[in-house]
Amino acid sequence: MEPSRPAGPPAPAAPAGSTAPSGPTAPTGSTGPVGPEAPPGPGPGPGAAAEATGPSVPYEPDAPTGLAASAGPGGPGRPGHDWPAPTGADSSGRPAPVHLPTDLQGTDSGGTPLPPAREPGSGVRFHRPPEPDDYPLQAPDPRRAAEVPAPPAPPAPPVPGEPVCVACRAGRVDDDGYCENCGHAQPRERDHMEQESGPIAAVSDRGLRHHRNEDAFCVGHTALPDGTPASVAIVCDGVSSATRPDDASLAASRAASESLLAALPHGTHPQQAMHDAIVAASHAVNALAEEPATAREHAPHQNAPACTLVGAVVTAGLLVVGWVGDSRVYWVPVDRSAPAARLTEDDSWAAQMVAAGLMNEAEAYADERAHAITGWLGADAYELEPHTTSFKPDRAGVVVVCTDGLWNYAEAAEEMAEAVPPDAAERPLHGARVLVGHALDGGGHDNVTVAVLPFPAPPQG
Repeated sequence: MEPSRPAGPPAPAAPAGSTAPSGPTAPTGSTGPVGPEAPPGPGPGPGAAAEATGPSVPYEPDAPTGLAASAGPGGPGRPGHDWPAPTGADSSGRPAPVHLPTDLQGTDSGGTPLPPAREPGSGVRFHRPPEPDDYPLQAPDPRRAAEVPAPPAPPAPPVPGEPVCVACRAGRVDDDGYCENCGHAQPRERDHMEQESGPIAAVSDRGLRHHRNEDAFCVGHTALPDGTPASVAIVCDGVSSATRPDDASLAASRAASESLLAALPHGTHPQQAMHDAIVAASHAVNALAEEPATAREHAPHQNAPACTLVGAVVTAGLLVVGWVGDSRVYWVPVDRSAPAARLTEDDSWAAQMVAAGLMNEAEAYADERAHAITGWLGADAYELEPHTTSFKPDRAGVVVVCTDGLWNYAEAAEEMAEAVPPDAAERPLHGARVLVGHALDGGGHDNVTVAVLPFPAPPQG
């Protein structure tokens, strides 16, 4: 049932033939739910609100009651709002609603009219066209099928004698060092090098941290004027902070080796020949600074090409060593009960601190400045001072010539002796490989190069 309305102007007369339901008369301005329908009477009493026109609606006891109607703003006895006239009944025979909440503009507590309400349903709307149930696929155009390019032809097999990719074992290696089949970068020639020359051998490896191998070596053997054998080994370490360090070490090792192998057969004393070889190596490295390639690679605050050098000459009864920088020579006797020894002194900050008595060896080499070299080969080096010395061992042994990439993991002579295999004098290449492996197992933070020479030099067969 509809709630009673507040008193207002008389409602328009019901159309002919319609019957308006009657009910109890509510006092003007009173509130409260309307009770059950009253029996038919002579008509609405004075002050009673006219109900919506239309057929009578039977009373439903269980239907929920509506909200209580409020009196007009004037209170009891005062005229209320002027409600709009009700509309007619709908097609179902039910009375249409008398009014909507939006039919009358409300006011706030101060009597100011509230802004008009927005139309219901306003907001974001998605105007999306209906989607079809099926998506038909277009048939392929036979004219375009013939335009599909053919798959690329497989790469040509490598020509016999040309380098083959180490990764796929099928592609040819181009001039830039990459496989034409799989694109794999190939190892550089100097990443790992091994060489045997008569009774001596050397191995060099890039290590595990550096992007290239800046070490170089040369080994060889010759005969002295009296026909006795002589073995030669030169090992160089490029200075990484300089320009073209790999070229510097290669040039120095080749120049020194060629000088020694040329001087010894002519009777030059091995110690003097070693001194001259270091000077020749210095000239070769200095010449790199004048080459156009150095000018192209030279960067601000970068030194000219530079490297260190260490070498050894072994004869039937004499051992000569020479060096500039911090590469070293160790003596390891075959009889391990005899002491091993280090035969060189580093041109480094740590060695200077020890020589001056300012630090002991352990303290000096634990300092971060320990490996700062004070002597090297290069155009910007200080006055060249080649170090040479000779020894006459009284027993058989092995001479180990190496860069700091090895002795960083076996610094003391006793540690080096433990790393050298017992059969290194008979198998020098195996011994060199074992020593390089020792450095790599220790971390391989630098390039590693080592040469192994048996003493005395065995006769050439």
